[in-house]
Amino acid sequence: MEPFVLDPHADVHDQATTLRELGPVVPVELPGKVAAWAVTTHAAVERVLRDQCFAKSRRHWRDWQRGDIPFDWPLISWVAVDNMLTADGADHRRLRTLISAAFTNRRVQELHPRIVAITLDLLNRMADMDGRHIDLKSALALPLPLTVISELFGVPTGKRQRLQNLCSTVFDQTISPAQAAAAHQGLHDTLADIVAAKRAHPADDLTSALIAARDGHDRLSETELIWTLVLMIGAGYETTTNLITNAVRALLTHPDQLALVTSGRRPWDAVIQETLRWDPPIANMPLRFTTRPVQIQRVRIPKGKAVLLCFAAAGRDPAQHGADAGRFDITRTQRRNLAFGHGPHVCLGAALAQLEARIALPMLFDRYPDLALAVPKSELEHLPSIVASGLAALPVTY
Repeated sequence: MEPFVLDPHADVHDQATTLRELGPVVPVELPGKVAAWAVTTHAAVERVLRDQCFAKSRRHWRDWQRGDIPFDWPLISWVAVDNMLTADGADHRRLRTLISAAFTNRRVQELHPRIVAITLDLLNRMADMDGRHIDLKSALALPLPLTVISELFGVPTGKRQRLQNLCSTVFDQTISPAQAAAAHQGLHDTLADIVAAKRAHPADDLTSALIAARDGHDRLSETELIWTLVLMIGAGYETTTNLITNAVRALLTHPDQLALVTSGRRPWDAVIQETLRWDPPIANMPLRFTTRPVQIQRVRIPKGKAVLLCFAAAGRDPAQHGADAGRFDITRTQRRNLAFGHGPHVCLGAALAQLEARIALPMLFDRYPDLALAVPKSELEHLPSIVASGLAALPVTY
């Protein structure tokens, strides 16, 4: 089979449908003409997430070993880093333990009043805007989680816009090689500056806590510290932004479903879970690497190959979610989805992301019940990414 070329300009769900129809394991060409194997069904993705034969460390990747992956590759910041995204075994457990205490249910629930306050402030600001046409992403879906995660990790206000610009570049696979290399270095340097400032003047934030763990017990290398912060801050707002944006878009384009939840006939949690299944914030997660030859159904993946996890395809897999898996339906009986991963690699920020959506969505529609798309659905511009499922903007009227 010829490799399927993943196009960052194309709709991620159109590509996901095509991939799933081609089979549970499909050879693909990633941006930059890098070869990989895509796993497309719920069962195949779940196996990759729990099977130790699929490692996260780039040292298992033959293309990396041969020096075939340049540092200006559009996906370089997904593999050439040292954090939980690229760690296996004891290293992964060590890094996860350091972070997990910050994301216990108790700590997350303690953020509830602050999330409400930030949301209320953003909704009040919307009242002063031209309600005939605003971008809901930049007005609410982006600044809410960016503010929450920045306050949690003590990111100075003056650094937030640059950090957001750099993180958005990581999700953009249409950038030039020079931009990819500059963004990778820029993320490192920006977080190194924040670490240096926090080391000189510690505060009551998670960055200072991680520095203390690093300097007090040598449990984190300096590189691990910096790239762990990149992962937690970047993932801490980007995925939540897409979750809120995708949920609003789904409701505005399915008025019958919107009526069910605003009337109280269905809970907001049903909207959140159905959005995570139907339109997950991360469409395709790079990368896992085979540590030995592996067979999935009748397809054999050789040792040392890159594997792409297709969450968007798995979320609409009829074998897991029924014959109507392609339909957005908040009344369905939810079966497990993989939007936040599975097992030991489940996203630590999943509870926080869902709490922010659970607060923001009802507050938004209570305040602005006549919210509507300002453009036809076909004119909404998708993010130029094979990784993220989201919108460049969500123009609405209210």
